[in-house]
Amino acid sequence: MTTNPTSTATPVRAGRRAWTAFGVLMLPLLLVSMDVSVLYFATPAISADLRPSGTQQLWIFDIYGFVLAGLLMTMGALGDRIGRRRLLLMGAAAFGGASLLAAYADSAETLIAARAVLGIGGATLMPSTMALLRTMFTDPAQRAKAIGLWSGVMTGGIALGSVMSGVLVEHFWWGSVFLVNLPAMALLLVLGPVLLPESKNPAPGRFDWLSVPLSLAAVLPVVYGLKEIPSEGWHAQYVLCITVGLLFAVLFAHRQRTGTSPLIPPALFRGHGFTPALVLTLVCAFGMMGSAVFTTQYLQSVLGKSPLEAALWSLLPSVLIGIAGPVTAQLVQRGVHRGYVVAAGFAVSAAGYGLLSLAGTDSLWLVLTAAGVLACGAVMVMSQLTDLAMSGAPVERAGTASSLLETATEFGGALGMAVLGSVGTALYRHAMPDAAPAESRETLGGALADAAHLPGRAGASLLATAREAFTGGMQGAAIAGTVILALAAVLAGVKLRRIEVRGE
Repeated sequence: MTTNPTSTATPVRAGRRAWTAFGVLMLPLLLVSMDVSVLYFATPAISADLRPSGTQQLWIFDIYGFVLAGLLMTMGALGDRIGRRRLLLMGAAAFGGASLLAAYADSAETLIAARAVLGIGGATLMPSTMALLRTMFTDPAQRAKAIGLWSGVMTGGIALGSVMSGVLVEHFWWGSVFLVNLPAMALLLVLGPVLLPESKNPAPGRFDWLSVPLSLAAVLPVVYGLKEIPSEGWHAQYVLCITVGLLFAVLFAHRQRTGTSPLIPPALFRGHGFTPALVLTLVCAFGMMGSAVFTTQYLQSVLGKSPLEAALWSLLPSVLIGIAGPVTAQLVQRGVHRGYVVAAGFAVSAAGYGLLSLAGTDSLWLVLTAAGVLACGAVMVMSQLTDLAMSGAPVERAGTASSLLETATEFGGALGMAVLGSVGTALYRHAMPDAAPAESRETLGGALADAAHLPGRAGASLLATAREAFTGGMQGAAIAGTVILALAAVLAGVKLRRIEVRGE
């Protein structure tokens, strides 16, 4: 059955069937988010088996995220036209087939192609799940609860992916990290047509195919440049990539404003609270991913944990994430203004960065606590901003609205890694003595490699200096993150204060 609810329809409380369907929807969402980090520990085994070149290894790891980010807007708009359930099931089939191909890939080229198709499937699944939530839960309180859970699953999946890959690779072969996708996708393909309602825009207009390459040309160079800058520095080629992407973004925006049937209707940005939610979502992702640059390196390179140990320790902050979204929804339902809740979430995340700025070279529990506090604040913010944006967007544009939120998250995360990563790197290089080897002055990883080749006391001294320098860089970046998120808390309180929570 196809449904096309409108903003004037009377909210109807969802029953057990809808919540069962919600559980089915969370499976592909969890797997899509896990695939962002699922290769963390599988990469060495893949390298030993397929022997990819350095460039091929980078593409194996990065192609999934690039394709995902580049196609989100296209797939969101496509789902509004052909039906979100239909697009979701098509994406599930593609994701499952690509997972099977990736698991048994016999060459680097095949694995890269499979990861690209996984990115295409992921780009259909993410906006489709959110758009379906918008139509399945018309009661504002239930929708807020569902979106809170959605945000927790999305955030927790990224942390879980790295741990799962470590456990599977330790006991099976590297292809097993892809085979775990198959049961969930099969379940979705079987139960989706039975449990999920179809919904789409009843009058979508002509699909603007020219906007598709324009959106790709706008998104991909910017994301690529921002992701390379933290590790490679502000080289001209990456700055040029970002500049080219921004120029295409201007062309894309111009076409959306002047076209007769735009991929992203400009009227969407005039919706109730949509634009503030979009901007603040980008800032929240900035803070969340900016911290990840440091905490993962800190656990492994400063504290000396093995990759699997570091991943297991990093799961501890995720325990709090699962309850942050639902608790936040309860606060709003009990009358706390959404603007104050979002401002409080930013303040909590800022406090997490404040704790991180106090870390020394042996502060495991302080860093884990800081990561947990920061993540809880982020879930508070994301769940409410997502609900605000989806409530303010027309139901017929739910897929497009969801894809814009996801794209803002991708941009914000890449920007956070670039800016805060650059701050930390600059402080690290400033703190390292001129007498240190060249590679040691560039990165902590270089210092670890150099220290391994130096005799006893000299190596230990270099290592201690590098760890102190890295920790100092992390502290400086954390202070910058604290300031940015504190300003975001003020901005959220001011901008969202007059926006009342709307029903349907």
